[in-house]
Amino acid sequence: MLRPDRPGPFRRRGPRPLLMHLMPGMPQGPASGMPPLPTCWTASPSWSAAPPQAPPIPPTADAALIAGIAAYRRHPWQRPLPDPPSLWREGDTRLLDYGQEGDPGVLFVPSLINRAYVLDLSPGRSMMRWLAGQGVRPLLLDWGWPGMAERGFTLTDYIAGRLERAMMAVGGRVVLAGYCMGGLLALAAALRRPDLVRGLALLATPWDFHAADPAQARRLGEALPQFEPLLSTTGTLPIDSLQALFALPDPGSIAAKYRAFGRMDQAAPAALDFVAVEDWLNDGVPLAAPVAREALGGWYGANTPAQGAWRVAGAVVDPAALAAPAFVAAPGRDRIVPPGSALPLARLIPGAVLHQPAAGHIGMAVGPQAEAALWSPLLAWLRGL
Repeated sequence: MLRPDRPGPFRRRGPRPLLMHLMPGMPQGPASGMPPLPTCWTASPSWSAAPPQAPPIPPTADAALIAGIAAYRRHPWQRPLPDPPSLWREGDTRLLDYGQEGDPGVLFVPSLINRAYVLDLSPGRSMMRWLAGQGVRPLLLDWGWPGMAERGFTLTDYIAGRLERAMMAVGGRVVLAGYCMGGLLALAAALRRPDLVRGLALLATPWDFHAADPAQARRLGEALPQFEPLLSTTGTLPIDSLQALFALPDPGSIAAKYRAFGRMDQAAPAALDFVAVEDWLNDGVPLAAPVAREALGGWYGANTPAQGAWRVAGAVVDPAALAAPAFVAAPGRDRIVPPGSALPLARLIPGAVLHQPAAGHIGMAVGPQAEAALWSPLLAWLRGL
């Protein structure tokens, strides 16, 4: 039982980077002189199943904020789900098989930055295990940690190499399901290898990177030289650098949600959900330097996907050329991939089924209403293939 009068030891490092969240006068948004991170890469600092946010106040290291962070860092919850068997492995990349049998086989492709287990987050919040219980064979591509080889990878290396070899390992035509940034990778793979694809599901996947705020997106592309010392030295855009950039557009929201968490019943289901999501958010993966350059300069700076200029292995990634059945989920309350960024895919892909749940980016996938918001509609589409 949790004893507020006897706090336990610290169990986790987050929120990352911790010092930045505790600094009085932490810079906010455009006034900071730093561009915001590409929003499709990660979860929002807040999400639909998080505790209600307190009114924004200046981000100082006040007692309520410190108490909330300390409560999170001491919380005893630990993710209890074991990994299923690996069907295939290359480097640190694994293909996890949640069903072992069943038709159709659905290969889920997550972002290269956040850990894949967001789709297998916790008991009752696992789309993978729920689909397996419905007779579907879910497979989850866990990209893993970029080692020395992967630090030289481009998007083409990940798509035409790792992802396509994972598809071939399944031993038949699969449905590809890409979440967020993973949707772009899945789309490119489906266009390259139609012989391996029965269908394509794009879940909160961006396409028009200038739809919401083109000036902000261009500033991000123009800021790429600021990151070059890190990219050249480490071969990656490191985790804490990414997390710092995640926070800059709206640092007040992070402080507010931790203050609110500190006031919650720490044994309540909402508190456990909060800890599960925050653990995932703080458990990031560095981004290979060539991919960071392509995404920052190309996707955001030049809006290459929407401009018809994004190429993989020399070929333009053109959604209109997709011949497979497609399902496009564009959540209406998504602040990470605004609907205006995701909806063009539904218009461009011939015959695409558009689903617009009243949910946020993370809540659609793992929130309390995720079964109704996404899991069941996706299952119905899969059964109709």
